[in-house]
Amino acid sequence: MSGLDEILNLIETQQRQGEEMILKAAKSKAEAIKAEGDKKAQTAYEDFMHRSKEQAEKDYENACNSVDADMKRRVLACKVELIDEAVEKTVAKLKALPDSEYFDLMIKLAERHSQPENGVLSFCRKDLARVPSDFESKLNECVKKKGGSISLSKAPADIEDGFVLSYGLISENCSFRAIIESEKDEIRDTAARVLFGR
Repeated sequence: MSGLDEILNLIETQQRQGEEMILKAAKSKAEAIKAEGDKKAQTAYEDFMHRSKEQAEKDYENACNSVDADMKRRVLACKVELIDEAVEKTVAKLKALPDSEYFDLMIKLAERHSQPENGVLSFCRKDLARVPSDFESKLNECVKKKGGSISLSKAPADIEDGFVLSYGLISENCSFRAIIESEKDEIRDTAARVLFGR
């Protein structure tokens, strides 16, 4: 082999070795880049899964809270409906009382709302037509304890039941609806205790 061939072989060998070193370095760098990319991808994946899990737990908790609140609203609405129904049935029973019991109730209501003055009691047209003859005297026996008296009006009041009790310019509507409206919270609390044991 001539000297030129040796030089060419040496150059070729050095070139191959250089190429191998470059390829080896490039391969090593590519592996390092890939490993770093894999590590970053794994970290991003784990972070995403962690955040997704937290968000899913929050969404689940919010959904449970929303359903719970909705159920409580529905239960409350159902209870209010049952209480209102019980109140309506009570009003219907009061209206359907026999005359003697109905007017005894009216005396008790009038006594409760009476003042130590001279008042006028007005019934609705239906009740005015069926008022017992001794009603006014029984009524006054009860209210005189407070130092007042009540006369029965011959003109009907514009109400469905109960009465309107007037003392001069001041009138108190004692119809069942007006009493229920003025004492609504107490009536609902009492009905709730009876119906639901609260």
